[in-house]
Amino acid sequence: MLENGKIGVSQFKILTLIFTIGSSILVAPSGLAEQAKQDAWIAAIIGLGIGLLFVWLYIKLGTIYPELTLIEYNEMILGKWLGKTVSLLFISYFFILASLLLREIGDFLTTQIMPETPIQAIQIIFAMIVMMGARLGLETITRSAEILFPWVIGLFLLLTFFVSPQLEFLKIQPVLEGGFKPILKAAFPFLGLPFLELVVFLMIFPYVDNIKKAGKAFLIGTSLGAVVIVTVVMMSILVLGVDITARHYYPSYALAKKINIGDFLQRVEAIMAALWFITIYFKLTICFYASVLGLSQVLKLKVYRPLILPSGMILVMLSLVASPNIIYFQTFVSKIWTPYSLTYGLFLPILLLIIGKWRGQW
Repeated sequence: MLENGKIGVSQFKILTLIFTIGSSILVAPSGLAEQAKQDAWIAAIIGLGIGLLFVWLYIKLGTIYPELTLIEYNEMILGKWLGKTVSLLFISYFFILASLLLREIGDFLTTQIMPETPIQAIQIIFAMIVMMGARLGLETITRSAEILFPWVIGLFLLLTFFVSPQLEFLKIQPVLEGGFKPILKAAFPFLGLPFLELVVFLMIFPYVDNIKKAGKAFLIGTSLGAVVIVTVVMMSILVLGVDITARHYYPSYALAKKINIGDFLQRVEAIMAALWFITIYFKLTICFYASVLGLSQVLKLKVYRPLILPSGMILVMLSLVASPNIIYFQTFVSKIWTPYSLTYGLFLPILLLIIGKWRGQW
């Protein structure tokens, strides 16, 4: 194990909660409303229920091999060469996810806040901060998340409080107007963003100081993070309406623009922007850290830190190449990302469980 640090159960819970909120809080309402209309909140709840089954699968794997990361027991279960191949596929998944998150940051800032700033400059600066976090190690990342966690909750509560006077419950009616088919259709992409991505925590699971309690913390953290997303989805529909929520790529950011307290407190969308920057930073850092740590384990290196700089440079380039524009990115996330993520978040973990059981390793 290349990481010597240990994190507490409560810290692990905070990490999973922040990761679950991640980028989803900004983009999930749009995709859900586009398919399920005013029933988007129901689709989000169904997605949460199915997503917790994925988390149970990851907990099962993590508790069977409590001292090993995903990369390490790939080789133990599948053999040296097949195990390395599957490990490289997982590493590529974590790295591609990190590059897409970095691209999302650039797209958001250049379309909403700083339209005249080159996207390359934004992504390079943000990537440097991510590399700094990964270099300092898991303990530092987790402690930083613990420090900023009250800000995440505080900003979310402020947003909810300020928006609440504008809620119009007639906007979610009629309930189940189109039946369950559009709801299930909307819930499917929601599984890939964020629940299937939680497989990355199998790279962190062995570093929790109490494995027996880590599983419960994983479930609670994911559930609470998803509840935040469901709440934001519901508020977006109740305030903005279905049409605006579906058409606007960042509806929760538009939601924050609607805040108006006595014609005095207005345009405080920085609340949503700050909340999103904190959560997406830790999600991106965890994915980048997992990919670098995993690659060093495949290569049998003693330390992972020499890989950080070259990986960070590739990350910036990949984020620019992988998605040429925001429309392409939106289509990729809504149509391709979840089927792609099913391979790594569902099929391969189930395969590892079955082969491990067949070989008598658990």
